[in-house]
Amino acid sequence: MRTVTTLSVVVLASAGIGHAVLSGLDDDIARVDPFRDMKNRPRAGHGMNILLVGTDGRDSIGKAEREKYRLGGAPCHCTDTVMIVHISEDRDRASVVSLPRDSYALTPPHTDRVSGQQHKGHPLKLNAAYAEGGPQLTVRTVEKMTRVKIDHYLEVDFASFMKTVDVVGGVEICTDQRLKDSHSGLDLAPGRHTLKGGEALQYVRARYVDGGSDLSRMRRQQHFLAALVERATSSGILLNPMRFRDVTRAVLGSVRADEGFGTGELLDLGRAMRNFSPSSSEFTTVPVVTPGHVVKGIGSTLKWDAEKSEHIFEALRRDEPLSTRPSAGAALRVPVDPKQIRVQVENGTRTSGLGRRVDAALAATGFATTKAPANAARQDHERTVVAYDPRWDRSAKSLAAALPGSELRAVKGQGPTLKVIAGADFEKVRKVRPQDPGQGEFGVVRGDEVNCG
Repeated sequence: MRTVTTLSVVVLASAGIGHAVLSGLDDDIARVDPFRDMKNRPRAGHGMNILLVGTDGRDSIGKAEREKYRLGGAPCHCTDTVMIVHISEDRDRASVVSLPRDSYALTPPHTDRVSGQQHKGHPLKLNAAYAEGGPQLTVRTVEKMTRVKIDHYLEVDFASFMKTVDVVGGVEICTDQRLKDSHSGLDLAPGRHTLKGGEALQYVRARYVDGGSDLSRMRRQQHFLAALVERATSSGILLNPMRFRDVTRAVLGSVRADEGFGTGELLDLGRAMRNFSPSSSEFTTVPVVTPGHVVKGIGSTLKWDAEKSEHIFEALRRDEPLSTRPSAGAALRVPVDPKQIRVQVENGTRTSGLGRRVDAALAATGFATTKAPANAARQDHERTVVAYDPRWDRSAKSLAAALPGSELRAVKGQGPTLKVIAGADFEKVRKVRPQDPGQGEFGVVRGDEVNCG
């Protein structure tokens, strides 16, 4: 009884301290009313759905920072980023669904917030709903398209994003290739980087790094969010009430939210995230069936795949994971696309036909084999070997992942073609796939699959 009583006092005291520490933070949040007079809304599901929008607001950023991070030009007063963040009812999982800004959308009837003109429902790009009808039309349009009821609205502009990253001490991201974008000013060499506010903004805004444009940018945004979750959950911020208060105050002082998003919700989310790990978060993008759907007067839009996107939204409504954890037979994610890896197979045993079997199995999982297996110089290899030039070490690791138990052996000057010497231990080739799906392919990834770990 004494133990139970003591624990009860501790829990109550902690809750009291939490509310005391965070008291007054509600006053720091700029408020909007995105749910005013809304009718015929989707039925509420389980868990919490937050519509997170990123606008191009930059009024509070000084001239020097605008020039340094290429933030010039007039803002369009539209949403650069639109995401549904679902927090499971048991607070053990966060599911993030990116809605492409150029998505083809149909608005419900509404009043233009600038002209006051009454509009019937009409087509537009999703990001234009904010310019035409503000947070309210954005929420109504998203609910109409997804049939997912939005519980809270959180709006972040350029300044609040930079402040969030700075106040947690920066966020680590990794890249296996140079990322250079002349528009945003992003220029990152391959490797690990800890990005502070301005650099992080360049990273998530970059649209001209590759041909993927906005679709690739959304994947980088998801990678960044996964890294931010890891930073927040591993740095002790959530376990230190005073630091949690300081971080929260710095962040909330420059965001806009609905009236219902306050101290209670912050404490609830803070407690939930203490048990979070990178694998607790999952990310996906609404699948697109028509990447260049041209609409008169609007331009090129992205039209959703109705069937595939419905599976995603139904999972949110049912408070279910977007995907199940990979089973032992599922494809393993690797840093280099197997299609880009040239492989020569050699039989290092006296088992007839082993080289052909390994070559065929590697080709079946996507590797660019020579389809001309040969015999190795020695036929007494007990263990399968992956021989590689050190300059292609990432490709070698990707290939070795498909050959469980294989030995990596660096051979200077071997060149870009990797060599597999099949040994007596060979059993099978494991299916692998690239970490980032190609343009137009939208899989579900967990936070531990996209962060630097």
